Order: sequence, then structure tokens, then C-alpha cells
Amino acid sequence: MPRFTIHADGGARGNPGPAGAGALIRDELGNSIASVSRFLGTRTNNFAEYEAVILAFETLADLIGTDRASAAEVTVKMDSELVVKQMRGEYKVRHPVLKEQYARLVRGSGIFKTVSFMHVPRAQNSDADALANEAMDRRA
Repeated sequence: MPRFTIHADGGARGNPGPAGAGALIRDELGNSIASVSRFLGTRTNNFAEYEAVILAFETLADLIGTDRASAAEVTVKMDSELVVKQMRGEYKVRHPVLKEQYARLVRGSGIFKTVSFMHVPRAQNSDADALANEAMDRRA
């Protein structure tokens, strides 16, 4: 059974402000197999946090194909306590835009066998943070 770890991060300079999403996807041996870095326009940091995971799920599914995805175990590590707790059902999603993002993320996670969310300190998410910041720097 294939296992993958996604480190995801999103940010906005100003809230809302110029936003970016970044994610690094690793295989079970810890090898980096793909990354995402996308400028999102003017958004909130929470929108960007969700978008980072959504983009990572899309990238991983495209990379490994649907058959392999349906057998895959995915662990998402991020420093956004809000997104982690909302995805675990510990916090309610109240904001209308985040409800849409939440629904998109739930749909995206459905193609994998299992998906778990883990909160990590910012220091353990520096690769994804760098990708999100590169996206904001590019503004393209």
C-alpha cells in the first residue's frame, strides 16, 4: 500500500492580501516526488492554507493515477491548527468561503484510501512555507 506525506502551507501578506500556497509531497521513503507553489491573488491566509492541501491532492492524484490513489494512505502535515482541527471535525467551519474550501478538500481526500491530518510546529514545515512564500513573491 503506497504511503505519502504532504507538507502544506499557505499564507497571505495582509489578511486578506497577496496570497500563496505551497506543498511538498514525499513518498514513504521520504523522497520528494512533487511540489506545488501557486500565487492565489488576494485571499486570506486560511483560504491559502486549504488551497495548499487541495493543490497537493490534485498533484498527487495526477502523479500516481486513480488506481494507485485509491490504495494510498496520505498524511497531511501543516502548521495551520485551524485547518487540521476543522478537517478532524474538532472545530466547526463557519465562514462561507472556508465552507467551500472545506467541501473541496473533503471531495479531494475521497480519492485516497485514508487521509489523516497532523498539526506540526512551523519549524517542521519550512519547505512548504518556502514554497508558499515563493508563490507570493512571484505574484503570477
